[in-house]
Amino acid sequence: MMSGAMTDGFHLVIEALRLNGIETIYGVAGIPITDLARLAQQEGLHYFGFRHEQSAGHAAAIAGYLTQKPGVCLTVSGPGFLNGLVALANATTNCFPMILLSGSSDRAIVDLEQGDYEELDQMTAAKPFAKASFRVNRPEDIGIGVARAVRAAVSGRPGGVYLDLTAAALSAVLDADAGQKSLVKVVDPAPAQMPSALAVQRAIQLLSVAQRPLIILGKGAAYAQADSAIRSFIERTHIPFLPMSMAKGLLPDAHPLSVAAARSYAIGHADVVMLVGARLNWLLSHGKGPLWSEDTQYIQLDIAATEMDSNRPIQAPVVGDIHSSMEALVAALEDYPIGARREWLEALHQQKQKNIARMAARLAADPRPMNFSSALGAVRAVLQEHSGVYVVNEGANALDFARNIIDMQDPRMRLDSGTWGIMGIGMGYAVGAATARGGIVLAIEGDSAFGFSGMELETICRYRLPVVVLVMNNGGIYRGDVGNGPPSPTGFVAGARYDRLIEAFGGQGYHVEDPQALMQALQEALAARRPALINCVIDPLAGTESGHIQNLNPKSGLA
Repeated sequence: MMSGAMTDGFHLVIEALRLNGIETIYGVAGIPITDLARLAQQEGLHYFGFRHEQSAGHAAAIAGYLTQKPGVCLTVSGPGFLNGLVALANATTNCFPMILLSGSSDRAIVDLEQGDYEELDQMTAAKPFAKASFRVNRPEDIGIGVARAVRAAVSGRPGGVYLDLTAAALSAVLDADAGQKSLVKVVDPAPAQMPSALAVQRAIQLLSVAQRPLIILGKGAAYAQADSAIRSFIERTHIPFLPMSMAKGLLPDAHPLSVAAARSYAIGHADVVMLVGARLNWLLSHGKGPLWSEDTQYIQLDIAATEMDSNRPIQAPVVGDIHSSMEALVAALEDYPIGARREWLEALHQQKQKNIARMAARLAADPRPMNFSSALGAVRAVLQEHSGVYVVNEGANALDFARNIIDMQDPRMRLDSGTWGIMGIGMGYAVGAATARGGIVLAIEGDSAFGFSGMELETICRYRLPVVVLVMNNGGIYRGDVGNGPPSPTGFVAGARYDRLIEAFGGQGYHVEDPQALMQALQEALAARRPALINCVIDPLAGTESGHIQNLNPKSGLA
């Protein structure tokens, strides 16, 4: 607090955050929140300053996912707020708890549209992209504003929350005792939501008559940290499971009941599918089309009843938080013993072995220059010797190939483009993971995806974070240009040396052109636990248009 018996809005924001267990802020300083960032650091909060608000927002969002507490991003007004809005929208879409705190201009001038500095009605602009949006106009309301933002971010289905802090509220002075009494500590911000006994019984009964059951685990299951109950249910029932990309590691990818290597076969032949924290969105073809059977029946576990029947009829909706729902299902097994049919498991096993053999052949090939498979095969071999490494992953082909090749052994260790398929999350997620959990991070980046947030290499070096960035450099979006014509819409500078970027900030750069050199560089970089970037040269002809989602990129109808 300020000397004497007075305080101000800046100090109250810091006290309100700390009172609710928030000790870290990610942001970009400037008008009108520069002093807020300085004071937060002086008062003992961890402040990580970025080069772009979008990356700071992504760091906050992934920190929220990993900790189940809202990650906080601090931005300036106007354009800075808009930069952070992309991360806020991504957090809402992915159900990551995050709070975007932004300073804003004088309300009286903004409301009359009189042309204030960076004038923008930020609260209204944020509403379509956030779970909730609030504005604080008076310093005595800061405590309530922070409390409402915290509860909204983590309760029910988590998401992004916008909290507008006007310059007048931040700088206003009030009595210190009155300010202290205005602060609010949120009690039980994310209370358990138990499913009904009837819903649990309905789900168990449907599973008990299934001939070819399948469990699909989504990142909602990973966020819930219901690892023990999920594993118990799967291993007691022997129902095969398919993890979505950010649910990989809830059970090890090498688990005998994992059917990730037979994904299409399992989905196409299952008669009952249990969705655990997963949605029938575009990542699962909306439960429709040639991938799915029209006769499939569904059990869905979700905290939001509105998610049910969004694409396909849900025969057994289980509405409640994932942790409570899975524990209830495990308990119900006492009365309804369930077991997957041997014929179903054998058919899945045979399909898995065929696909694993095909993958082994691709990984054993040694093309020069490298392609995605040979490069990621080398990465896979190194990671098998280094447990506990967070894998951040984005790109088109870099994302698709890594998802299939890099096995995960532990939960919440794979962080990727998620529900929106958004590019630009890489460096923000890497900083968020390294600071929220303190582990080593390997960011596997397509060269195009890396370009969205590459300047954050300076941030990584400034804070000396144990982040290794692997740029899969094939010279373009999807693939590089070949020939001497003008640059194509998807082509980049051939032979770019991304490794030299990090050297400009004091990090370690590596340039590799074969799998052996890649393995050596990665082993050395992980062991050093310091900022590094590996420029991994890939065949410019490697990669396909739009990766595995070519059908979403329509072609011109005119030849």
